[in-house]
Amino acid sequence: MKFSATTLATFATVAALSSSTNAFSVGPKASPRFDPFQLRTQTGNPKHARSPLGPLLATPEASAADAVDDEVHRLKAMAAKLRQEAAELEAQQATERASAIEKAFDRFDTDKDGELSVDELKAALEKTFKLELEEERVQRLMDDFDTSGDGALQKDEFVGIEQFRNRLEALASEERRKALEATKAAQQEAETAKLMESTMELINDKQPTNVDRAVSVLPYLFPLMDGLLFGQYLLAGNESNPVVATLAIIYTLYRSVPFSGFLAFFALSAFSGNLSINRLVRFNMQQAIFLDVALFVPGLIAALTSGATQALGLNIPPMVGELSSDALFVGLVAILGYSAVSSLLGVTPDKVPFVSQAVNDRLPSADMIEFIDPTTGEPIFKKTEQDNKDDEKKD
Repeated sequence: MKFSATTLATFATVAALSSSTNAFSVGPKASPRFDPFQLRTQTGNPKHARSPLGPLLATPEASAADAVDDEVHRLKAMAAKLRQEAAELEAQQATERASAIEKAFDRFDTDKDGELSVDELKAALEKTFKLELEEERVQRLMDDFDTSGDGALQKDEFVGIEQFRNRLEALASEERRKALEATKAAQQEAETAKLMESTMELINDKQPTNVDRAVSVLPYLFPLMDGLLFGQYLLAGNESNPVVATLAIIYTLYRSVPFSGFLAFFALSAFSGNLSINRLVRFNMQQAIFLDVALFVPGLIAALTSGATQALGLNIPPMVGELSSDALFVGLVAILGYSAVSSLLGVTPDKVPFVSQAVNDRLPSADMIEFIDPTTGEPIFKKTEQDNKDDEKKD
């Protein structure tokens, strides 16, 4: 008699259910039986429990979970194997490197004393890399790897040929960088020198020539002409003196020009701003202007004193006024004489109290230039402390 697959499956299911019932029966004759549906065992993971009926009783969900677990375990086993192989390979490579370093050290150590001197290292590297090395570079290489500081490389300090190559390349790169920086610095210095040269051409701060020295004396005629008024008492009666006669002629010509004082003032102011004129000439122009302005003060004091005495009915002896004028004129002549002699010697007459310092503060020099405007060629001057204070006040 033949049964179909469905019938056989039915019989198997009934038999399994019957066995399960016997397994859970209570009595003296009851004995434990294997439960094909039991998913949890005493010794294993329930996920790994398998039914003896196999595919007949397994559900699709359980089969998929078992397949995932199997794949996870397989991948973990593969990863562990790969890690083991990598560790073995790394250990093998380390051994090979150590062996290569030892062989290279023995080859470099020509005198077999167990250490490498600078000469041995230099000769070995030149032979290995087929190039000529400077002793300074080899010494730097030695200093980098000589951890003991005894001036030689022991076997434990020897790092291998490739490390020497990399360090030599790094040193060469550093030297090229320094050479490039030195080139840039030299170019910058050349540009600075060129700028200073153009500045010196723009602002004539050079040593005065003989012509400059002679011309630099002429501006002092301006305060001298205006100061002759104070010397009238000293010069009176000395018209036969050649110096006095010359001054009289110059004074006559000076006063014959309308507004001669204003014209001289503006002319000196304009020319003193011309930076191409030698600094000595420009300094004397400015100092002559300051001295002429200073002469206005005693004249104003004399006028105010005269008015006050008349208003108060006081009578000041004429001798007082004459002596004051004489003293002022003598002082002016002394200053002008000092300035003229100093200028003829090529030395800037900057020792006049108060006046010379004021002139130096106003007179532009080469070190005051910030840069030169490339479009106009005009100098742009640095800001002074007073300019910075003024800017702060505006802010």
